[in-house]
This record gives sequence, C-alpha cells and structure tokens, in this order.
Amino acid sequence: MEMERPWNQMVRTAAPIAGHPREIAASSGPAPSSSCIAYFAVSTNLVNYLKDQLHEGSKAAANGVTNWLGTSSITPLLAAFLADAFLGRYWTIALFLVISVVAYVVLTVSAAVALESAAFYAGLYLLALGGTLQPVLSSFGANQFDESDEEERGRQSSFFNWFYFSINVGSLVGGTVLVWVQSSVSWGLGYGIPALFSVLAVAVFLAGSTTYRRHQPPAGSPLTRVAQVVVAAVRKCGVQVPEDESTLHECEDVDGMSAIQGSRRLAHTDQFRFLDKAAVETAADKAARPASTWRLCTVTQVEELKCVLRLLPVWASGIIFAAAYTQMTTTFILQGDTLDPYVGGFRVPAAVLSVFDTLSVMLWVPLYDRLVVPLARRATGHDRGFTQLARMGVGLVVLTLAMLAAGTLEVARRGVIARHGMYDTNTGAGGGDGRYLPLSIFWQVPQYVVVGASEVFTFIGQMEFFYDQAPDAMRSLCSGLSMTSFALGNYVSSALVTVVARATARGGRDGWIPDDINRAHLDYFFWLLALLCVGNFGVYLLIARWYTYKKTVD
Repeated sequence: MEMERPWNQMVRTAAPIAGHPREIAASSGPAPSSSCIAYFAVSTNLVNYLKDQLHEGSKAAANGVTNWLGTSSITPLLAAFLADAFLGRYWTIALFLVISVVAYVVLTVSAAVALESAAFYAGLYLLALGGTLQPVLSSFGANQFDESDEEERGRQSSFFNWFYFSINVGSLVGGTVLVWVQSSVSWGLGYGIPALFSVLAVAVFLAGSTTYRRHQPPAGSPLTRVAQVVVAAVRKCGVQVPEDESTLHECEDVDGMSAIQGSRRLAHTDQFRFLDKAAVETAADKAARPASTWRLCTVTQVEELKCVLRLLPVWASGIIFAAAYTQMTTTFILQGDTLDPYVGGFRVPAAVLSVFDTLSVMLWVPLYDRLVVPLARRATGHDRGFTQLARMGVGLVVLTLAMLAAGTLEVARRGVIARHGMYDTNTGAGGGDGRYLPLSIFWQVPQYVVVGASEVFTFIGQMEFFYDQAPDAMRSLCSGLSMTSFALGNYVSSALVTVVARATARGGRDGWIPDDINRAHLDYFFWLLALLCVGNFGVYLLIARWYTYKKTVD
C-alpha cells in the first residue's frame, strides 16, 4: 500500500536491506544468550568471590553485591538514552558489547593472578556499564519487523517471547554450570569462560550486520524535547486550546514523517489537555517564524510526552509484582532451608530450586507462542491473541496464585513443626540441632513453576508493551524504564519485610518474620503479599480501562 512507503523508507538506512525477520531472529538470538551466560556467571556467585577470594566480611561483601546490582539497574537507562539520542541502537550495542569483553578480560586476569581488589572492582563496574543491554537489544530486534504488515506484527510479538527465552537459557547455564566451575575448578577458568562467551556475543551480533534491515536513526535528546513541551505549555498557561485539533501546530517532511528524525507522526489524543497548549500557534509565534521550539511544539512532540505519562501508571503496577516476584530469592529460600533437601544421597540446596522457575519459563514460552496465541487469535481476532494489557493482567493473577501456593506450603510446614516439636530444627547454619523437617524441599517446586508462568505473561508482556507504546524515537529509553520497576520492587520488598517484622514483633512477640524461621508466621506474610497482588490487580484494571493506545498518522 502506498501509505506504508514513508515509514519503510525513513527507518531503513544505506545498509543492505537484506534478510527476513526469521533470519534476523536466528542470527541475533545467540547474542543475548551468550551475553546473559557471561553476566549471570559473574552475578550469581559474586558474593562468594568477594568473601573467599578478596577476604571481605559478610556485610562488606553483601553491600558490594547490592551496590553493583544497583548500578547495573541504572546503566541500562544510560545505554538506552545514548541509543535513542545520539549513537543509534546498532552502534550502542556494538560499543557496549566491546566494553563488556574488556570487563570480562579484566575480571579473568584479576582472578587468575590474584590482583588487587581495585583491579577486580574496575572490571566489575565496567561490566555494570557494558553488560546490561537488554532494553537496547530487545528494541533493536523488534525494530526489524514491519509494523505496517499484520503478519510481521505477529512475528514481532513472537520475537519478544523468544528473546526472553534466550535470556533464561543464559541464566540457566551461567547460574549453574559456570558457578560450579568457579566453586569446584577455579575462579580464573570460571571467569575465563564468560569472557569467551562475551566475545562470542560480539561475533554473533556483528556477523548478522548484513541481515539487519531496519535502523532507527538517533533523534537527539528526548529529555530536551520533553522539557520543551513543558516549558512551552507553562508559558502559554493562559492560552485557550482550540476545539478543532487540526489547528494545532504540526509539521512534516516530504515523506509525511514528523519533524523528529525517523519518527512517524502521532495522532492527537484528548488526555492531558494542558500540554496541548504547547502546540497552540499564537500571533507571536507566527510573527517570529521560525518559532522557538521552547515556545511552540508540534503535536507529535506533545504526544511523545503524553505517551510517556500514560506509561507511568502501568509501570508503577509492576512494582508490587516485582516485590512479590523477588520472594524467590528471599523468603522462598528461608522456607526451603528447613526442608529435607536430599534425593537419595544427593543434597539439593534451597537456592538451586530457582532453576524450576527458569525451566518453567522455558516450557511456557513455546506453549504460549505456539499454542495459546493461535487459539486466542482465533477466538479474539487480535493479531497477538491478547492485547498486551490483557496479557500483563493475566500474569498479575498468576503470581497471586504463586503467593497462595507458598502460603499453603508454609501452613503445612508449620504443622509438621508442631506435630513433631521440631521448633529448634534447621540447617545447622545458625544453630539448632542441624536436622531437617520430614517434608521434602520439592514441595516448593509448584510455587517456583507458577512464578515462571507469571513471568511469561507479565515480564514479556511488559517488555513488548513498553516498546510498542513508546514513541518511535524513545523506544529504547522506555524499554529501559520498564526494567526499573523491578529494581524498585526489590526495595519495596525489603521495606515491607522490615516494616512487617517490626510491627508484628511488638510486646515481646516473635512476629511474622523473626530470625528463627521455625517460630515465624511466613504464611501470614505470603497471605499479605497475595492480598497486595489482588489490590494491585484491581488498580491495574482501572489503569487498563483508562489507558489510551498510541495512534500513528500514516
């Protein structure tokens, strides 16, 4: 169709327009897997390296890990900003992948020849800078699909599923096999193998260069454009917005694209009407042609800011989800530490059970992509099977079921303790008699599996939603924004544990979360999380009803 030409022309560069989306996905798929294998090989066992090799105390090592993880949650926004504003996604990925290779080499040399801790930390923070490319990688991959073609839109949705699948393959290999190499063979080899995987990631990404057929050009700082809209709207706070939206200021290039490089024009929406004042052309603006961009903005520029504002409530709903999700790394492990970990003569540590979450994701992705979506597509007529908001909502409900499963197991665990009088029984690490409860740790598997299912709906749905609903020139940045809800969810979880522990331990009581987990009421805590998930889902339904989808002008 003729109206598709401008979009196709503007997003393609002088690079060869070769390759089919399936070929592109096949060539770029190993890149995130290789990168994630390397990243998780370092992050999973980092606290033990700091304690055992750098001889840091437990508190210093824990703080070192959390500080590094915090930095790693911020740097994706930096990479995304550079990609959207200045470098473009392709060159940003290439640059940061090379930085990650340098980081892994420094870590490997530091571990192999026992260099000073300063050298190790230098490599570690280089990795925080170069190893967190998920928002830019996912945006670049999704950009290879033609959104004006219904079939390719469906393939784009499938791309996000398999992109997340590849991340979980990386975490499975990096967090198990390579952690074993570090602990049982040597740290030098345990970091040297991730270095090789990081080189492989660079090679795979660059090898696919001739198949990448679409490149979103950098459009300058999105923060500047947002500030211009706010300043212009405030300056014209006394100006009346006309009823006829067609009179609002807009300009386009010869191909019908917006004035923002490589971006389609956005249709006017009625939400946040105050911001429309920035696009009202006054007599002073006409007299000062060309008008200052700090006094007069285009409709597309105003709608860019509206898109971001509409995304924020959806983003906020992910914080409670992340707070419940992160129980896998905290209360689930505390619960599992008291359960019988033996299968024959083989001991399964509680932390290892998170592998069932990863395996659940790897099972659910193909089931969702090949079975659920086609069936839903026939029932709803929607090219993706479900709307993205509906998909995320399903995940919120599923995670609630995981909290209920954890709470139910905790009731059973406390029942075993009461029947056998085993209140002083634990793993022996913190006292007690060192025995385990006569209840298998594998009763935890269902709650891990259900958490994995919730990821496939909510995390992948969120990744796709923030890409799809972001303005063309802000897609990497908005994808990075979606990841920050997970970081905030961790902080909320920590705050919730602290508040609940203090509030329920008044008057000399043990409370819900005392140091002695066998005298705790973790079941109450899981019920509380389930209740928060239900409340969050209720608010989410209101947000979904209020939300207005982005509309482009062809």
